[in-house]
Amino acid sequence: MEDRVRVVIAEDSVLLREGLTRLLTDRGHDVVAGVGDGDALVAAVGELAAAGTPPDVVVADVRMPPTHTDEGVRAALTLRRAHPEVGVLVLSQYVEEQYATELLAGSTRGIGYLLKDRVAEVREFVDAVVRVADGGTALDPEVVAQLLGRSRRQEALDRLTPREREVLALMAEGRTNAAVARELVISHGAVEKHIGNIFLKLGLAPSDGDHRRVLAVLTYLRP
Repeated sequence: MEDRVRVVIAEDSVLLREGLTRLLTDRGHDVVAGVGDGDALVAAVGELAAAGTPPDVVVADVRMPPTHTDEGVRAALTLRRAHPEVGVLVLSQYVEEQYATELLAGSTRGIGYLLKDRVAEVREFVDAVVRVADGGTALDPEVVAQLLGRSRRQEALDRLTPREREVLALMAEGRTNAAVARELVISHGAVEKHIGNIFLKLGLAPSDGDHRRVLAVLTYLRP
C-alpha cells in the first residue's frame, strides 16, 4: 500500500472522473473533491486550503470546458503559483509540447504530465500520483522523447551563424539559391557555401532517399 494521499480530480468526463476516483480509493487514497472544469478546480483547492486541509495532489485533464483547449493546464499553472505545496499531475490525450514546457518551467517539484493511455497501467498511474504528491516528478516517456527531440533541434539551430539563419529563413519561404543571393546581395557561390554549412550543422548527410533542403526547412519550422 502506498502512502495515503489526498487527491482532487478535475475531469469533465464523469465516467473517467469516477473511474479515476475508483482506482485511487481502491488503493487507499482519499479523493477529496471531483470537478469538471478549470475554474472549479482552482476554487476547490482554494477552499480546501483555506480550511487547512489542502490536497496533496491534483489530477487534471489538459482540456476542459468551456472551450476544451487549455483550461486544465491554465488552472494547473494557477495552482502552481497560488499553492506551490500542492502537486500537479496533468493528463492529456496526446503530447502537447507547449503545455508540458510551461508546466515544467521553473521548479519541477511535484509535477507530472502523463498521456491518458497511461491510466490503463493502473499501478504505474497510481505510483505517479503518489510520487507527484510527495514532491517528485512523473513524466510520460513520450513527453520526454518529444521535449528532448525539440531540445536537440534547438541546439542544432543555435549552431548556425546569423547569416546562415537568414539563408535558412529564405529557404523556408521557398526561395531558390538565386533568389537568396539577390535578397542578401551575396554571390551564388556564397549561398551554396552557407547551405552546405547548414546541412552540416543540422546533421543532414547526403542521401538518395531524403531531400536535405526540405529536411533543413522542417527543422527550422518545427516549434
